[in-house]
Amino acid sequence: MTIDEAQAEILAEFDYLEDWLDKYQQLIDMGQTLPEGDAELKQEKHLIHGCQSRVWIECRAEDGVLHFRADSDAVITKGIVSLLLRIFDGHTPQEILATKLTVLDQIGLQQHLSPTRANGLLAMVEQIYAYARQHQ
Repeated sequence: MTIDEAQAEILAEFDYLEDWLDKYQQLIDMGQTLPEGDAELKQEKHLIHGCQSRVWIECRAEDGVLHFRADSDAVITKGIVSLLLRIFDGHTPQEILATKLTVLDQIGLQQHLSPTRANGLLAMVEQIYAYARQHQ
């Protein structure tokens, strides 16, 4: 699945939800699919700074493709990072860097987050792009 296809699939999942409580529940449900992070993941070097809650994102390159693991100590944030991993995991650094991340605005996520959560979301996205630049 391409990055654009993943974004379209996520948009379709959120599109039929009219109430933001339902959309938050969708994020929580997405976060529950993320495996619990182990001690190796939850190291300071993987911690995303700028988030209200604690979020860890790890990246490894394998055969030119980036694979991510992530976890958070907050349920909504865990859902957000799960959404990001659905979009970016399994793609090349070039594909990631060429991507215009539109689905966050399309589902209205950024405008419905508190300012500190919105800053955390931006920090997560920036870290994923930073990993892609490192592995170019």
